[in-house]
Amino acid sequence: MLRMASKKLLGIPSPSPPLQTLPRLYHQNVIDHYNNPRNVGSFDKNDPNVGTGLVGAPACGDVMKLQIKIDEESGKIVDACFKTFGCGSAIASSSVATEWVKGKSMDEVLTIKNTEIAKHLSLPPVKLHCSMLAEDAIKAAVKDAEAKRGKMNGSSKAADA
Repeated sequence: MLRMASKKLLGIPSPSPPLQTLPRLYHQNVIDHYNNPRNVGSFDKNDPNVGTGLVGAPACGDVMKLQIKIDEESGKIVDACFKTFGCGSAIASSSVATEWVKGKSMDEVLTIKNTEIAKHLSLPPVKLHCSMLAEDAIKAAVKDAEAKRGKMNGSSKAADA
């Protein structure tokens, strides 16, 4: 590398052109969700109707927090939000996940698979971990919400006795 730079400075032609790196192109869905992320923000994690999923991928440094707000009466997810520290694919996967969980029951959202998110965003194989994080965040948020609801139901039954 240093040799090429010094030859260039001295005006000596190099025998072969330096390798060019092609830009990585993202699908329009990734670009749209990255430039216009839906449902960015956070809810009060202490709210008994809010489930929080916090997941991360140590290999790449992506961290995803996804929260769901559940209607007490219907048990359906009425709102969702996220905060993600990571690449464009991680942000897009979080954004898609929050859109897809709204209006569904907690059982229904557990059927959302990372492969569906990856297909919707046309993620390349090297970025599939981002959709896996989104699926894991959904599962973690549901688990947290169910744990809170269990505590509420358990404490209200204890109070009734």
